[in-house]
Amino acid sequence: MNSARIFAMSRNPDRPVPHANTGSGFLNLIANASMTFVHVVRRLDPFVRPAFDALLRDPIARGVTALINAQRKDDGLKLAEERIQPDEEAHLESIISSFDVQMRGLWQPGRFERGGNTKTHGIVQGEFIVHENLPGQFRHGIFAKPRTYQAWVRFSGPGPYITPDIDDVGFMSISVKLMGVPGPKLTDQEKHTQDFLGVVTPTFVTPDTKANAQLQIQSLKNAQIFYFLNLHHPHVLDLIMQSLWIKTQTSPFEAPYFSCVPYLLGEGQAMQYSFWPKWQHRTPIPRLPLRPPDDYLRNAMVAALDKGDVEFDMRLQLQTDPFLMPIENAAVLWPEKLSPRVSVATLRLPRQKFDSPAQLDFDRRLTFTPWHCIPEHRPLGNQSRARRRMYETLAKLRHTMNNEPFYEPTGDEVFDQP
Repeated sequence: MNSARIFAMSRNPDRPVPHANTGSGFLNLIANASMTFVHVVRRLDPFVRPAFDALLRDPIARGVTALINAQRKDDGLKLAEERIQPDEEAHLESIISSFDVQMRGLWQPGRFERGGNTKTHGIVQGEFIVHENLPGQFRHGIFAKPRTYQAWVRFSGPGPYITPDIDDVGFMSISVKLMGVPGPKLTDQEKHTQDFLGVVTPTFVTPDTKANAQLQIQSLKNAQIFYFLNLHHPHVLDLIMQSLWIKTQTSPFEAPYFSCVPYLLGEGQAMQYSFWPKWQHRTPIPRLPLRPPDDYLRNAMVAALDKGDVEFDMRLQLQTDPFLMPIENAAVLWPEKLSPRVSVATLRLPRQKFDSPAQLDFDRRLTFTPWHCIPEHRPLGNQSRARRRMYETLAKLRHTMNNEPFYEPTGDEVFDQP
């Protein structure tokens, strides 16, 4: 049996987002209509988004952030200081339970997918190059001295479904796994790696694990709109903030990615990080406003790496104000006016072929988590504390259901290309 056939048997095809199942015909109608509206907007968005982003996105983001901050109270935390939230453990249990039920309902044994960032656009080889002569406050952990690390880099779409690219919500993520990283790690699952995770929105979809638990309950009903719009615990400002950055994407290589949540940068210092594409090219989306190919984002990646290298600039933003740049609220945009983003490393993706069935299927063997890290970059805040056990539990479920053992890559993996 050839590799393409094996891949087809082990991978789940793109399919439409399931209809809402709230238990109410009226609420189902609203939820399904909201998704239809998103699909229509995705086809029209590229014709107006460049002008909107240039003129309105940043002013609106500053205004929404001010409104969010006006509703918050100052907990008196210091820089890089964490505080356990009320009922944090119960919220985590609820999140894990929702994901478990949803994953078991969507996927069959042998074909289990990730609960989030589900669709793989591509897994590519790269080099992570730490810059020379960094300012002293940035020279901690990975960034302590100039060095080049081999990396596997995964680009993915949203979850928990696998849909044609034009039918998703306009969300992408990046997962960078550095290899050959010396020193102790915060989890013994992998011994020699450091993971960096990012998404295309600079703030997280939920401010904390309490809200995240509410979102996952609605996601289980395929009715996420009711997390944002409801009479009891609405999250309208979070919806606006997310909508400023999710859009009809042109290529996974043509968007910035943000950590959304903070991490340590040495002792007593917190940071957020981001990856910025170094080129300004925008790949035309085929056939718009009609239907593009289902995997047009992967096709754009293939075309780019057929022509040459692709590079991202990694930037760090230091926490300088514990209230306006909070640790425990991931929905607050850290203002660049208080702390600019500083370039510290280059992520280079050399020209390559990557879309063979074997290499795409290799992605299933990998596990990404912010807790694959050295102590100097420990994840901070309640969302990250939750992700430690949540990612471990759900990854174990996925690997068990697929009968695939955990695998730590070395960077020496080679795959035959068509």
